[in-house]
Amino acid sequence: MLTSITPSITKEILTTALSYPEFKQLTFDLVAQGKTTGPNQSESYLNYTRLNLVRMNRVEKTSKVSEAMVDLIQKIDQPQVWLLLTEAWCGDGSQTIPYIAKLADLNPLISLKIIFRDEHPAIMDQYLTEGARSIPKLIGFSADLEEELFTWGPRPKYLQDRLKAFKLDPQGVSSKEFSEGTYLWYARDRNKATEQELYEAISKINES
Repeated sequence: MLTSITPSITKEILTTALSYPEFKQLTFDLVAQGKTTGPNQSESYLNYTRLNLVRMNRVEKTSKVSEAMVDLIQKIDQPQVWLLLTEAWCGDGSQTIPYIAKLADLNPLISLKIIFRDEHPAIMDQYLTEGARSIPKLIGFSADLEEELFTWGPRPKYLQDRLKAFKLDPQGVSSKEFSEGTYLWYARDRNKATEQELYEAISKINES
C-alpha cells in the first residue's frame, strides 16, 4: 500500500546523498585516515569499518541475483528513489547493501541514494525498528518523493528474530559468539533471504 511521507525527506537531502560506489570509496578513505562515520570514533568502530570493506568486497563477488528477481526489477517502469540509511561501521549494512546496489543497477529507473543515520535523525526516527534506530534501513519512494513504496531492514527476519531472542535470553552465548554466528549465517545465506523479502515487497508495488 502506498503511503504519503513526511516533509523531512526532501530532494535537497538527496543532493548530498551518496551512490554505492561513492559510499564505498568514502569508507575506504576514512579507514585510511583512521576514521569512520558518525560521532563514535572508538577503536572498535574503526575495526568494524575496516572489516566492512572486506565484507563488501566479498558480498559483491559471492551474492547472485536470481532470474526471477532480475525479471521483477526490470519490470519496474516508473522512476523510483531507493533511500538507504546506514553508517560505515554497520555490520549488517556491509552484508546487504552491496546486494541492494546490484538490484538498483539492473534498472536505470532506480536511483539508489545512501545517507548517514546520525546526520539525519529526523528521518531515521520515522523508520524505527521496535523503537530502535537500527540500520541499514531501505525505503523506496516515487521519484517525486511524495509516495512511500516499500521499506526493508535492518536485517532479514530470521536474524531480527534471532537478535530479539538473544536480547531476551542469551542462554550462555557471549556477544562475540553471537556476532560470529550472525556473520556465518550471512556467508551461508548469500543474501537469499534478503532477496526473498525484497521480492515480496517490490512485487506488491508492481501489482498496484
